[in-house]
Amino acid sequence: MQAASIGAHDVLTGIRLYPLDDPPAGPAWNAAEIEDVLPPAQLRRPAAVLIGIVNRYDGAYVLLTRRTEHVTTHAGQVSFPGGRIELSDSGPVAAALRETAEEVAIAADLIQPLGFIDPYETITGFRILPLVARLDPSYTVIPDPREVAEAFEVPLAFLLDAANCEQRQADYRGRMRDYCQFRYRQHLIWGATAAMLVNFRQRLIGR
Repeated sequence: MQAASIGAHDVLTGIRLYPLDDPPAGPAWNAAEIEDVLPPAQLRRPAAVLIGIVNRYDGAYVLLTRRTEHVTTHAGQVSFPGGRIELSDSGPVAAALRETAEEVAIAADLIQPLGFIDPYETITGFRILPLVARLDPSYTVIPDPREVAEAFEVPLAFLLDAANCEQRQADYRGRMRDYCQFRYRQHLIWGATAAMLVNFRQRLIGR
């Protein structure tokens, strides 16, 4: 699959997304994997991230960031722009847009929110709502050095190709767990970010 064969408009048209005004409230996509790590009654901290798709001359790309080594959670990992939903946010869309502006300085008027994919829960106790959006190609990035070490784009075609999703297993709390990771240039994309990308691919294929 070549990046040049996939444009943002072509890929995102028809994808099955939860509406912006009705975010998914059901079980997390990875509920079965997390049930023995986080008890069902344990309060999850609500968060939102932005899966930003930008159309370039040679195809569609996904915006990702690498967190600094001194943040309190998921230090050094590749992630989407995003973070906790604050009381001042009107909802997950507002939170994702605010966090994107704070972390990489992309203004809301350069982002077209489209809808949500399934929620994802992390072992650190966050319940994440991933917001899929189109990014204006004219955007520029100014990483917040307190949180973001760098921002970069990955061809969407690379992430949609199942052959690039390396299947791994790890023992966590006495149970072998399956996970996926992507290697793109010098970047290792794994954990919650890779899992949400797999969910994105599944929803796209399921259209």
